[in-house]
Amino acid sequence: MLSIKVLGPGCPNCKKVEMISRQALEAIGAQAEFTKVTDYNQIMQYDILSTPGLVINEKVVSSGRIPTQAEVITWIADALS
Repeated sequence: MLSIKVLGPGCPNCKKVEMISRQALEAIGAQAEFTKVTDYNQIMQYDILSTPGLVINEKVVSSGRIPTQAEVITWIADALS
């Protein structure tokens, strides 16, 4: 199963990234296991400079910004192929 992680302290931008990711999944009819990573030490293991971060199948696809739903759909499709 697809694994999606939202990296960040739980700020409004982090919640928005999670919401966009869930909408992208619905749009293409895929399912994923969501994890919120809020622990600073765990976030640092992904080598990102700023949050929110988005990780799909252990690959960092976005950090420091809110991606569009179209971008997330592309990343999910790539991860599934």
